[in-house]
Amino acid sequence: MTPADAARPPATYPGAPQPDAGHHGADQSHAGPSDARSPRAGATAAASERAGSARTGPPRLTRVLLVDDDAPVREALGQTLELADLTPVLTGSYIEAKDHISPDFAGIIVSDIRMPGKDGFALLELALSRDPELPVILLTGEGDVPMAVQGMQAGAFGFLEKPCAPKDLLEVIARALKARALVLENRRLKRELARGDAAARMLAGKSPLAEELRAQVRAVARTKAEVLVAGAPGSGTSKVAEVIHLLSREAARPFVKRSAAALGPDGLADALAEAGTGSLFIDEVAALRPDAQLALLDLLDRGHAADQRARVIAGTYRDLEAETAAGRFSHDLYYKLDGMRVRVPALRERAEDIPILFRHYVAQACEQANLPEPEITPEITARLMAQDWPGNARSLMNAAMRFAMGLGETAPAEDLGLAEQLARVERALLIAALDKAGGRAAVAAEALKLPRKTFYDKLARHDLKPEDFRPA
Repeated sequence: MTPADAARPPATYPGAPQPDAGHHGADQSHAGPSDARSPRAGATAAASERAGSARTGPPRLTRVLLVDDDAPVREALGQTLELADLTPVLTGSYIEAKDHISPDFAGIIVSDIRMPGKDGFALLELALSRDPELPVILLTGEGDVPMAVQGMQAGAFGFLEKPCAPKDLLEVIARALKARALVLENRRLKRELARGDAAARMLAGKSPLAEELRAQVRAVARTKAEVLVAGAPGSGTSKVAEVIHLLSREAARPFVKRSAAALGPDGLADALAEAGTGSLFIDEVAALRPDAQLALLDLLDRGHAADQRARVIAGTYRDLEAETAAGRFSHDLYYKLDGMRVRVPALRERAEDIPILFRHYVAQACEQANLPEPEITPEITARLMAQDWPGNARSLMNAAMRFAMGLGETAPAEDLGLAEQLARVERALLIAALDKAGGRAAVAAEALKLPRKTFYDKLARHDLKPEDFRPA
């Protein structure tokens, strides 16, 4: 086939039958000419990722492993795919192509049949041995009907006779990519069902804010974009990052956690390499040194397709926007990481979840220590809800562990009467309302359904001032 083939009239081709059992291939092995990946691959993948994040259902796949020993033809086909917003990976032989094929390859294969060494049939056999549901489209310039039949019987998704018009090629590729996306999405859903929904299992709580958190986590997990997880100290940004990973298509791949304060440029590169095509969580990303910030931005901006490197999930308890405005954090890196944001609410914002979380942590501690679960009385629950919990989930978990081990409670039961318990709960609710309203007393009073005078009387009784809750 020559580069001029692309301009010739289209040839007819069969449809896409179901795979059959037989496989055929040659015995020889030969390494063909090398090709670099398309320079537009990174930009194309990024564009398709943005488009995919706005869709529902299976994500849109764009990756096409293109195998042809004729370099000018290979380049011409690659340009055709790029112009269609696809991500070609160009290879010149069986030897080059085989290293790109994995059981969950997020794309399809288009291969010439006649190549030096192992031919397209051998590549088809290899691909289906690694993943029987991986679509392989075969190309030939021979106009050989028996060869087409052989390809279909061997399990090829489609067969195109060269020369073929770009429109015909792209139509078959679109069908193959759609079929592949459905296969991968079904596999992901089956894995999720097998292990249970990680968001429901690991992010306890029944408040509206807890439901919203789980919804946010499930939504961002479906994308490949970088994620910023923001929350107060102890709120569990690391756990949220892990849940995002477990719900993603990369759940079976590595999840690597690193503290930003301990990372330099070399450490970042090593961590990304260790994460492979899984997820890298950087805890308290605001603590990255300036040189490490630039190194991370460079690593994220090198143009690699999103499915060829680790996804970065950054955690922070600081106001990263304020850190950026103050010149302590890279402006470009901030906007790179803030493409998808998940906010973890503080315990004081969802006081109704405190008893649920406490029981969850007590059950975990008792299971780990092989201890019977102690009774959690209403008095204990009232004391828990009356506290501010500045350490959030971490301090509540510590209290649950001490309680499970019989090492003491947050306050002895006999020291708190009903009036004091109610007062502490009331104070906690007032603090939560003021914090949520940003110190606006009228808004907080309305949220609590209290007359303004009653609201101000209660603030005075608990020594609370609305101005203390206003943003600086």
